[in-house]
Amino acid sequence: MSVPLANNTGPSTGAADAAAKAAADKKASAAKQTTLNYDNFLNLLLAQMKNQNPTDPIKSTEYMSQLATFSQVEQSVNMNSKLDALLASSTMSEAGNLVGRTVTSADQKSTGTVTSVQMTKDGLVAHLDSGKDVPYAPGMTVS
Repeated sequence: MSVPLANNTGPSTGAADAAAKAAADKKASAAKQTTLNYDNFLNLLLAQMKNQNPTDPIKSTEYMSQLATFSQVEQSVNMNSKLDALLASSTMSEAGNLVGRTVTSADQKSTGTVTSVQMTKDGLVAHLDSGKDVPYAPGMTVS
């Protein structure tokens, strides 16, 4: 079964899509450059070792503690990104299951057959054959 998904929030041109993609790529690149990675952390740790007070050096246990803490944070970030991917996959599966089904909004004001599903930053929105849009939310009836 194919799932028609609309990724944009309205009509747009190819140039507008390209500009939006370029802006998103630039933002992701800037975020990547400002993020402390493992190599940067090791460089900072090495600089700390070089510039420590020779009469009162930092204990090796403190270095190991810093390294372990950074490693835990890095693993948590990696786990979060994997959970985000899993959530996105689950959402796509839910979207596929809605197409062709009859839904009623939580407020019981809109009913119709789902023709397509749009993923937005706020979640799924079902587009009905009646032309109305119904957010996929608690209280929504699917039959």
